Amino acid sequence: MKHFNLFFALLMTAFIANAQETNVDLSLSPDYTNELYFKFATNESETFPADAWEIAFLRTDAFNFAERINTYLGIEVYEASNDPNDYDTIDPSDINNWTHLYNSDTDWDEGAFDQGSATYGWGEYNPSNHHITGAVVFVLKYADDTFKKFMIEDYFSGYTFKYATWDDASSSWVDEQTVTLSNDNNPNKMFNHYSLTNNEEVVTSPDMDDWDLVFLKYETDVQGGMMYPVLGALQHPDVMVAKNSTLEVDDIDELDFSSDINTVGYDWKELDSSYQYVITLDNYFFLKDANANIYRFYFTSFDGASTGDFSLAYEDVTQLLDVEEFDENNSLSIYPNPTTDRMVNLLYDTNQSDVNVAIYNLTGQKVMDRNLNTNGYNNTQLNLTNLSSGVYLLKFTAGNYETTKKIILK
Repeated sequence: MKHFNLFFALLMTAFIANAQETNVDLSLSPDYTNELYFKFATNESETFPADAWEIAFLRTDAFNFAERINTYLGIEVYEASNDPNDYDTIDPSDINNWTHLYNSDTDWDEGAFDQGSATYGWGEYNPSNHHITGAVVFVLKYADDTFKKFMIEDYFSGYTFKYATWDDASSSWVDEQTVTLSNDNNPNKMFNHYSLTNNEEVVTSPDMDDWDLVFLKYETDVQGGMMYPVLGALQHPDVMVAKNSTLEVDDIDELDFSSDINTVGYDWKELDSSYQYVITLDNYFFLKDANANIYRFYFTSFDGASTGDFSLAYEDVTQLLDVEEFDENNSLSIYPNPTTDRMVNLLYDTNQSDVNVAIYNLTGQKVMDRNLNTNGYNNTQLNLTNLSSGVYLLKFTAGNYETTKKIILK
């Protein structure tokens, strides 16, 4: 674009004047005994004991299900049989004949139990009642070599499951429990967590709206087919993350945003020759949250299991990256978005003599219409304090060129 370099320089100047990098010190406690959830918009973190649960049951939808094992506890999940009639006769001595299953590290919806050999991992669809009925018997091997057998018997807006503990002395299964866990429990959570050890449901995560990343132990393929527990970050299901080798990005379209939950992952740190953790160079991340805010961040330290301490630096770069170039003669940036004071700035560059902005609510009603200054670089502020909080559509027109953007008033 003929004038875009100057326009972008003006935008950068405005951005740098307002942007501020935030440094955050966080901790998982020694030996990573906590899981830590972090949200960029509020700069708030929350920790929960990593050993409080064994199985997490997805509860966000009546028809979608997933069940994840707690990697921190070192529990191994095996498919022991795909015949539910074998539940009573399963014997841990047959473990070498069983299939070892793992949580997916790219999708929250694919837990270890969803990797079983039934059509739906652990069960089959029952057309008579539209439930998923259990078809696979699992055995959990704990780090201390104790065993529990486990079977999900039914799913329909919640889970019915049963489990028992292997008693070496009597060579039998004891203390059998049957539990029904409704999706109505903890309505603002992604998972309902359950402790088989304590026979109880536990709350061990924040509400869905209160986190972007969770730092915890999870298993991943580190050596071509070998699953290994690592300490890293997994992202919220409504969050997109792009990994980049440089700190500066001129255009959001240059970024390759991914919904894979391990996009941040674990390899932003590595052991040096002295077996001390160092931060991997040229490792920058851009996180787009559920409200389309974009945060650029990078890690600055990691102490390892001795303290569980680490730190990162981040800043909100939404306005820097939200620049649309229509063609070689027209560009637009909108900031801040979302806005808390309902004042929105339009920074645009055009050679058109007919420039207009209109705002619509989600029912299609036009709630504002305004002709703008034309020809050249302009920074125009829109006063939207007469509008109620919510989501609106902003339509910007310059001659024959137009674009529509979502704006959020808080």
